[in-house]
Amino acid sequence: MSKTAKLLLHCPDRPGILAEVTDFITVNKGNIVYLDQYVDHVENIFFMRIEWELAQFLVPQEKIHDYFATLYAQKYQMDFRLYFSDVKPRMAIFVSKMSHCLYDLLARYTAGEWQVEIPLIISNHPDLQHVAERFDIPFHLFPITKENKAEQEQRELELLAEQGVNFIVLARYMQVVSDQLIEAYPNRIINIHHSFLPAFVGAKPYHAAFQRGVKIIGATSHYVTNELDAGPIIEQDVVRITHKDTVEDLVNKGKDLEKIVLSRAVQKHIDRKILAYKNKTVIFS
Repeated sequence: MSKTAKLLLHCPDRPGILAEVTDFITVNKGNIVYLDQYVDHVENIFFMRIEWELAQFLVPQEKIHDYFATLYAQKYQMDFRLYFSDVKPRMAIFVSKMSHCLYDLLARYTAGEWQVEIPLIISNHPDLQHVAERFDIPFHLFPITKENKAEQEQRELELLAEQGVNFIVLARYMQVVSDQLIEAYPNRIINIHHSFLPAFVGAKPYHAAFQRGVKIIGATSHYVTNELDAGPIIEQDVVRITHKDTVEDLVNKGKDLEKIVLSRAVQKHIDRKILAYKNKTVIFS
């Protein structure tokens, strides 16, 4: 497939935006291969994702961002992001002791399902170093206590910047991420929560669900914000259970669900299909 540019934007809705953006591409001999748009009539916000081939495009790749910002973003008060298909995003994985999500992410990565690079794995425990070594990915250990948390996260930030990391996936990372990390990666830290938020939050959601006698359990993947487990939701799913299921059955079914939900969220992020606005997401097809 030829090289493409992907443009995601949102701005106050007004007539002419769609026509002007598509005209910018077609006049400069770009071939549009994807176009989707949505208007939130409550907020009066226009959302759009468009992708076009660059083979014959007249504007040099390195100048497209500046051209678009000058000609359209200022005029329409646009918040936009521009990506290119030949530039792979770089993903860091944060883990603690549970391995099921990590194995699933690395299996998809090594199978070539994702156009992404994983330059490193970071953990606050040494337990999963053998998994990183099996997949030949550098493993960095940062033990964290109340006393050294700020210092260790600063070291992590320096390492992430050094490795050119674009976004972070918390694959059952059992630490609350601090504000400084969130501010460095706004809407670029993806978490998997072992519950169908906002129900049964806490350390043992499956035990709480078991005690309550629920008939479904779920998992939620979301972007991390300063408010714990309350960031923009990317993906959710559920699985049915019965009175015959034990707590162990719930845990095992939940782990399978967590892997699927997290991977779907990561896939959408890699494909540049997500626009976050306030505390919600627009997910393009």
